[in-house]
Amino acid sequence: MALFSSPTSLQSHRVRCVLAEKGINVEVVDVDPAQPPEDLIDLNPYQTIPTLLDRDLVLYDAGVITEYLDERYPHPPLMPVDPVSRARLRLAMHRLMKDWYTLAAKLEASDRRKHESARKHLTEALVTSNDVFKAATFFLHDELTLVDCAVAPLLWRLEHFGIKLPRQAASVKKYAEQLFERPSFRASLSEEELQMRG
Repeated sequence: MALFSSPTSLQSHRVRCVLAEKGINVEVVDVDPAQPPEDLIDLNPYQTIPTLLDRDLVLYDAGVITEYLDERYPHPPLMPVDPVSRARLRLAMHRLMKDWYTLAAKLEASDRRKHESARKHLTEALVTSNDVFKAATFFLHDELTLVDCAVAPLLWRLEHFGIKLPRQAASVKKYAEQLFERPSFRASLSEEELQMRG
């Protein structure tokens, strides 16, 4: 199994979190998205990262990859068993991608004119969600799920994005520190990501 991954990509980090949480051995191939290697060009028609190669199977969407890994390696499970809880978490993931990850993408982009607005909106979104973060041990659930594996890399980057959470986001901060202390999360970090926080 090989993962084509960027050492600074939020979506790549999301997949690496799942791999680390499940203890899956994988060859991580660091890729510069601006200059994809021939292997990636041959495997993925979009030449995007992350891209997972598992024998003859090639997957190239972070959401598809993480759900595949959870089903292929069922222990520990990162999605609940019952369909209602699974649907709720999938909806939470959809909103996370549409709202928070979209803002993070603007902060990762080189066009600095959009940074201040994205920074403000992401900070407001996290403050508004403070009660959600204190409702359960993890994000909307008492066990760690794929949603947590997506939220943690985003929260890890806040300092790098120039975002300092106010006291109204105390539960967000507590949740973040709880995830950051997990050995699996530490194992998911690239050298470049380690440098993102002081």
